[in-house]
Amino acid sequence: MAGEQPLRIYTDGACSGNPGPGGWAWASSREHFGSGGEAATTNNKMELTAVLRAIEDNPGRPLTLVMDSTYVKDGLQKWSVNWIRNGWRTKAGEPVKNREIWEPLVAARRTAGRADLRVGQGPLR
Repeated sequence: MAGEQPLRIYTDGACSGNPGPGGWAWASSREHFGSGGEAATTNNKMELTAVLRAIEDNPGRPLTLVMDSTYVKDGLQKWSVNWIRNGWRTKAGEPVKNREIWEPLVAARRTAGRADLRVGQGPLR
């Protein structure tokens, strides 16, 4: 798969009320997508789940993930390094919220080693 063009996948998550019923989705085309939901969740959990499932559901493929969640982008690109170093605690010493999703998401990105994350249309560097 060397030289293969990255698959551009759009992700999103939301809920009605926070917490409340929510859903997540990823899609690269009308024919290639995944989605799901939970009866009681938060917006952040659904945003995280959309990105995690996009990576998990497309193993071995180079990906460009496009999202509107600065929370997910910053968590993956900035905060998670310190969270891991600090035993999954924030700078303030508090437990990281949504760790049950963050941990597998960080691991999936590291294992995949090929997810180029973008928010909106602009590259993140």
